Amino acid sequence: MSNQNTHETLAGQDPEPVKAEVYKQLIKKLESLMQDESDFIANVSNLCALLHAEFDFHWVGIYRVVGKQLVLGPFQGPVACTRIDYGKGVCGQAWKQQRALIVDDVDAFPGHIACSALSRSEIVLPIFGGAAEVLAILDIDDRALARFDDTDRLYLEQCLTVLTRSSDLL
Repeated sequence: MSNQNTHETLAGQDPEPVKAEVYKQLIKKLESLMQDESDFIANVSNLCALLHAEFDFHWVGIYRVVGKQLVLGPFQGPVACTRIDYGKGVCGQAWKQQRALIVDDVDAFPGHIACSALSRSEIVLPIFGGAAEVLAILDIDDRALARFDDTDRLYLEQCLTVLTRSSDLL
């Protein structure tokens, strides 16, 4: 189901189970794609493409940790910021806090870095390597306010588990 917006109900259904089902199917596709591939960049590229296509998010991509900066990696969507300092913006804060962040309104987030004026909400998750170090950040932006919730966080964490289990990490 490629979707205009998984928050909309389908045939009167509650949107959360519909969204969860889309994620479950996406995870199956991801596992299949990564079954015989261990390259992190190849796998994260396919993860970004699947998320972008299935949910029609405005922007999906990763930032790799390089020294004290996040450096743009594979993504789907419009041109993006190429470097983000440690602790800056939503991505830098997720890295610093080592936890997922959901921002309902990016304009209300102190220090938000506006790579696109069209982005209104955001979810950011750290990608952990060995010894619980953050290797990269998954960043997803959307045009709608409050697009993301704990259902997204839960299933995106599962996607990242598939990614890190299948890939030779950076």
